Amino acid sequence: MNTEIVESFAQMVREKSLDKDVLAGIIEEIFGIMVKKKFGLEAKYDVVVNMDKGDIEIFLERSVVDTVNDPATEISIDELNEKGNEDGLEVGEDFVQKIELQEFGRRLINLARQSLNQKIREIEKDIVYNEYVEMLGEIVVGDIYQVRRNDVLVNHNKNELLLPRHEQIPREKYRKGDTVRAVVKDVKKTPNGPVVLVSRADNLFLRRLFEIEIPEIYDGVIEIKGIAREPGERAKIAVESSDPRIDAVGACVGMKGVRIHAIVRELNNENIDVINYSEDPVVFIQRCIAPAKLKQIEVDEDAKKCVVTADSDQVSLIVGRNGVNIRLAIKLSGYEIEVIRLEKPFEEYDEDIELIELREELGTEMVDLLINNRLDTALEVLAAGIDKLKEIEGLDEEKAKQIIEILENQFEEEE
Repeated sequence: MNTEIVESFAQMVREKSLDKDVLAGIIEEIFGIMVKKKFGLEAKYDVVVNMDKGDIEIFLERSVVDTVNDPATEISIDELNEKGNEDGLEVGEDFVQKIELQEFGRRLINLARQSLNQKIREIEKDIVYNEYVEMLGEIVVGDIYQVRRNDVLVNHNKNELLLPRHEQIPREKYRKGDTVRAVVKDVKKTPNGPVVLVSRADNLFLRRLFEIEIPEIYDGVIEIKGIAREPGERAKIAVESSDPRIDAVGACVGMKGVRIHAIVRELNNENIDVINYSEDPVVFIQRCIAPAKLKQIEVDEDAKKCVVTADSDQVSLIVGRNGVNIRLAIKLSGYEIEVIRLEKPFEEYDEDIELIELREELGTEMVDLLINNRLDTALEVLAAGIDKLKEIEGLDEEKAKQIIEILENQFEEEE
């Protein structure tokens, strides 16, 4: 029976990758509890577990006395003599008795198995927790085995990883059986075991991809100074080379863009701008805002504020689609950026546009209102300006600004 139990424990060691000494300690603790249940809390005992030989030995130690007051710790000399007293023990000496497992009964044995299984589960949870705590910030590769409404479950080394919706790249499709890469972002202990949170949307995931794809970054020759990212849309990353012979941006992009394209594909075609870092905030902010061209830039380093002035046709480039370019520039530079638009004099436009051609952009009612007030072309409206437009009944300052902006955009598109 001893051999069977130890063999079952040894199998647990192999399957669960547990340390033999740790498991032996647990077995000693559990069988010690069994001894106390059977012989009392004051019982003196010793549990010897030999995992290699597959053996468990339990010894109960009692004092030899004339009259027994506590059977858990004492044995009478008469009872000992009846058992043979092979060692010739006398009153005052200690009698060590080997206890066979069968003496504990099936109920206590089953209780020991249950206690062991519970301990094993706790150890397994600790092993998984410690394993992924050491992997925090590192990329793992796993297989998707379940796609749920708000998260994706990933199998990694037979462990369950959680990819929540807010850590996914927007509009990215996940299918069962697909291989997915993500960065280990957090590990939490819960009553049901550790929860390992992974992310594809975190800036750290982009940083690790650059370290994998760009040897110069991994080796420390090129340093990533900052990352700003809107997952699935666009990212800006500032880099700096410690070797003047190496172009940081060129190294990250690679020959014909092969290095950056590998990262872009991994990120579901997320656009990535790689820029050279500069200690000069004016230069760095200009690079963050690129590709727009600026007329003037004023920086307040103490307040971390910046005012940029640009021609009206550059403002759309500064802001970017849905404002993504300016938001990323603010995140990457750490400065609050205000944009001042320089209106282009209407006389500089080469061709005029009849308002009747802009019914779709301005709306039929607005076009009719302007024409009825003797404003037949776009240049005439621009020449009138916001102040004159406000004088027209039915137009306030906000609507006047909208009209001017729509017409200016029409000229910019034609250019």
